[in-house]
Amino acid sequence: MRLTVNIDHVATLREARGGVEPDPVTAAHICELAGAEGIVCHLREDRRHINDRDVRLLRETIKTKLDLEMAATPEIINIAIETLPELATLVPERRQELTTEGGLDVRGQKHYLRDVVKELQKHEIEVSLFVDPIPEQIQAAHEVGANKVEIHTGEYANARSPLIQQALVEKIRAAAKLAAELGMGVNAGHGLNYINLVPIKHIAEIEEVSIGHALISRGVFVGLEQAVKEMLDLVK
Repeated sequence: MRLTVNIDHVATLREARGGVEPDPVTAAHICELAGAEGIVCHLREDRRHINDRDVRLLRETIKTKLDLEMAATPEIINIAIETLPELATLVPERRQELTTEGGLDVRGQKHYLRDVVKELQKHEIEVSLFVDPIPEQIQAAHEVGANKVEIHTGEYANARSPLIQQALVEKIRAAAKLAAELGMGVNAGHGLNYINLVPIKHIAEIEEVSIGHALISRGVFVGLEQAVKEMLDLVK
């Protein structure tokens, strides 16, 4: 299993003061030096944290891979084509939300998403769809031609009952198995931390996890490099 680090929350801290520190690009470099195998950032339409400058500098400087989370809108699609990340992860986006609240409804917009996937792939950008662990959505992701799915783990991460958590782990396991059987790569992310990652890391089909908030929060106390190394110890 590979660890990719989402640096959005570093940019959120920067925007809280409207200044230039802390720099999410510098954070990305620290994460890479600590062993992270990819950097994730979400360029939102309202630019509430990551901005165009960040994406450009990340593309120019990181040495692993860039996963650009994005809404499937014409403006952001054009930026992705100009930037050429290794991976574009299509996510739902609402202006009112604090963070992504659920998976993409692939079934409800298959025709449009098929065109978006083809356009990005035409420029040699792999495409992942952020989906809930629902078989119909996994199947739809395959039908529109996605290279990968990223399974939304938020419901599992927020569950308080051990019985509910276990049921959701099995739901994620089944979704990951289906995606792999359909020939897609399988990533997972949202709400994962140093504790709830453990059951997820034992799902063989999940190749990569994307973790942001827990890492940045831990980094406040022990330093970002140490926080990444501790998470890598868990992942590996």
